[in-house]
Amino acid sequence: MDKEKLQGALPEYFAPWVQELGLAVESFDGDGVTLRLPQGERLSRVGGMLCGQAMMAAADTAMVLALINHFGEFRPCTTVQMNTSFLKPLSNQDALVQARVLRAGKSLAFGEIDLRGAADGKSVCRASVTYALL
Repeated sequence: MDKEKLQGALPEYFAPWVQELGLAVESFDGDGVTLRLPQGERLSRVGGMLCGQAMMAAADTAMVLALINHFGEFRPCTTVQMNTSFLKPLSNQDALVQARVLRAGKSLAFGEIDLRGAADGKSVCRASVTYALL
């Protein structure tokens, strides 16, 4: 796997509105990937806070890329369950979205995602997910 292949998966497999999030692959390893979600006016609420909808979409997208990294190729999948906890607001900084595959079997995959401030490293959102592998 390489960074360019993971970055190239964004326009290939995701809807145009997901691409508008501006996600960029920061790093990857054997267990997962880390994306950067740029903070900006289009994704912010009052007070410059990154909106929860953008965080959830970024988390879901990061996990699909983590599965691509895990399998070495894209496998069709769909989100079955996503449990998200917002820990604190994220204002005036990008988010780092770290997705890790916990287990991937023949028909289901399980993962966890941590979103944290890119500048301060503080966790702002945690999600656990289940995917059906099609």
